[in-house]
Amino acid sequence: MHSKEKLEKMIYLITYDLNSPDKDYNKLYDEIKSIGEWHHPLESIWYVVSDELVDNIAKRIKDEMDANDFLFVVDISRQPRQGWLPKPTWEWLRVHDQ
Repeated sequence: MHSKEKLEKMIYLITYDLNSPDKDYNKLYDEIKSIGEWHHPLESIWYVVSDELVDNIAKRIKDEMDANDFLFVVDISRQPRQGWLPKPTWEWLRVHDQ
């Protein structure tokens, strides 16, 4: 599959460790928001709905990070999940995981 091909819409979990306390990460947050419809329930976790490939999403985000930051992006669509999160987060996931 060519890297610019698109898939059906998926829910991606994006999480990171940002290790440059003096860096302005607003461009990073704007890039995540530009990927698709998003929800930001915890400080370093985002859910984003997109038809982009996971590799493309990771590259877009990493381009806005420092070399010493860490990033993990994974498709969580239609997967069993369990945890203790705010009720609006569970509602967002339910609505977008149809």
